Amino acid sequence: MTSFQQARVEMGIRLRQLRETAGLSGKELAELLDWQPSKVSRLENARQSATDDDVSAWAAAVRAEPEELAELKERAAAIELRRSDWRHWAHSGLAASQEDVRGQEARATLFRVFEPGVIIGLLQTAEYSRHVFLTLKREYGATGELDAAVRVRMQRQEILYDASRTFRFIMPEAALRTKLAPSQVMQGQMDRLLAVTTLPTIELGIIPFEQQHPSVPLTGFWLFDNDQVLVPTRSKEVRTSERQDVEFYARVFDEYHKVAVYGEEARSVIMRVNHDYAKQSQL
Repeated sequence: MTSFQQARVEMGIRLRQLRETAGLSGKELAELLDWQPSKVSRLENARQSATDDDVSAWAAAVRAEPEELAELKERAAAIELRRSDWRHWAHSGLAASQEDVRGQEARATLFRVFEPGVIIGLLQTAEYSRHVFLTLKREYGATGELDAAVRVRMQRQEILYDASRTFRFIMPEAALRTKLAPSQVMQGQMDRLLAVTTLPTIELGIIPFEQQHPSVPLTGFWLFDNDQVLVPTRSKEVRTSERQDVEFYARVFDEYHKVAVYGEEARSVIMRVNHDYAKQSQL
């Protein structure tokens, strides 16, 4: 067990102890916090990392002492520091990393996402996801069962049907043509993109090859509401809630938004890419 996972296990044990001392069942605590009971289970069983907000809410619900809250916050900060390093992420397990992302997504209502070279995770098919996870296992030595990781990623996509949330996704045509799976799998992925363009919660923008980019697409980024931005690099995940950083990435997103195409124009690009994959499948 890595130091990252050990720290998460110890946090889960401490959270459970506090809940039991308060005389609350997992279901009762979830009701107090307006959480799904599964989240309480995931935190206590070290399948998801507790955030600063999570431990604050938990401590308030169980009426923990201020000193206990301070200790929980220190633990949560230390776990987050380890989690942001992909060496620790890789060894914590593929499914566990997906649970962490799922927890982050559950707290947001507005999503603005730009991905330059891969299909956005919330839009991936199961087979495309499987090939992505295979590359992660090879590149980072990531542990964990592929089936479990794919299953959690598919469960994450249930949020797309929540009418209270808004998703604004942008990808350049290059992301659609980055072949991370066999042609038939890529065809299925293009079909999935065509299908999600009909969802009322989703605005899917595609930047065609012929369109000039407003800036160099160095890396993707995720904006959660107006509160936080996540920027994955090859070795770390950079998360920040600094106002200037969030505003900077919001401006970058707006620039990409202006040059992307939507609706029928976006579907036309996707169908063009799909047609090319179909021809490759016949070779």
